[in-house]
Amino acid sequence: MLAADTLHLAARSISAQRLRSFLTLLGIAVGIAAVILLTSIGEGIHRFVLGEFSQFGTNVITAVPGKTKTGGAPSGLPSSARPLSLEDAQALARLPQVVAVTPNVRGNAEVEGNGRTRRTLVYGVNADSRVVFRSTVRSGQFLPDEDPGSARAFVVLGAKLKEELFGPDNPLGQRLRIGGLHFRIIGVMEPKGQFLGIDLDDTAFIPAGRAQELFNREGCDEINVAAAAGVPAGPVAERIRQRLIERHGREDFTIVTQEEMLKTLSNILDVLTLAVGALGGISLLVGGVGIATIMTIAVSERTGEIGLLVALGARRRTILLLFLGEAVALSALGGAFGLALGFGLAQALHFALPALPVHTPLSFVLLAEGIAIAIGLAAGVLPARRAARLDPVEALRAE
Repeated sequence: MLAADTLHLAARSISAQRLRSFLTLLGIAVGIAAVILLTSIGEGIHRFVLGEFSQFGTNVITAVPGKTKTGGAPSGLPSSARPLSLEDAQALARLPQVVAVTPNVRGNAEVEGNGRTRRTLVYGVNADSRVVFRSTVRSGQFLPDEDPGSARAFVVLGAKLKEELFGPDNPLGQRLRIGGLHFRIIGVMEPKGQFLGIDLDDTAFIPAGRAQELFNREGCDEINVAAAAGVPAGPVAERIRQRLIERHGREDFTIVTQEEMLKTLSNILDVLTLAVGALGGISLLVGGVGIATIMTIAVSERTGEIGLLVALGARRRTILLLFLGEAVALSALGGAFGLALGFGLAQALHFALPALPVHTPLSFVLLAEGIAIAIGLAAGVLPARRAARLDPVEALRAE
């Protein structure tokens, strides 16, 4: 039997029972649609979270007080570990392949200016903070490069904080009260957006030394280091570790590289995406059982046809391929329908909820269709083998 004849017979068998064939491929379609929809949401969240972290660059290395990996307390909690100091930050700035270093002292404080008051995040940093975190000044200037211990009382406002306090007016040069201290506004930052729910525009930046005075702190919450572009973070992190050990006498701090954090985060998100896709894959198993059931019924219904084909000289291998082709065709059509349905649902969901990130990579589409065909092939093997092994005499007698 020619291949064209085999395909013609398979197509005719599918079209002869249109409702049954449609219901069978619908099971596969629903499973594929569920997989595509769930993995699109998972991949969208994956890309969104990594993009949120990557906006600050991938060459940032952070040192925090406390050896968290050996039971030390994390940053922000009471600890017997020696705090990181402004002098530590200055020492790290002299290391090779380090382009910028900023201490970070953060807290929440009441800000009053232009007759208005609001509570907001206040970051104590230095002039290098703009380089480390890739920030841009919209008007005025950022904090000048001054000795942290005697830095002047300057403040740079985030875009949202500026609008809340001064509206369309120019705030440069005006006075601002933060907590119990007074500052002069010298700049306004470009909008940065949100980072994992934190509004980066509703902030104020002041010198780190002034922040320690404002929040009554002795040390820094962390020190952020920007390595030179193209330089591996590992060797730079090791130099930072050695320098801080020299200054502290022991390793009472933890170093985290942006590269390591992104890699770990990516691995976690990959597992979550896979788990979510596996939940949708349960529907595919149900669809596979449906194909196996329908093909078994088809073999029983077409016993006489099988006997006639064998009697006319059709090989058992041809009979096997005929029924396998029907199973694969059903699953392939169901997969294609499911892809269209899943992609459409994903886009509709993104249209209804623009804040929900959705992304459907081509690799997911090809993998889903491949899985659908594989399930059809696996589900059709047993019925096809049963059909190929039928005795032609008994099959014709049954007819």
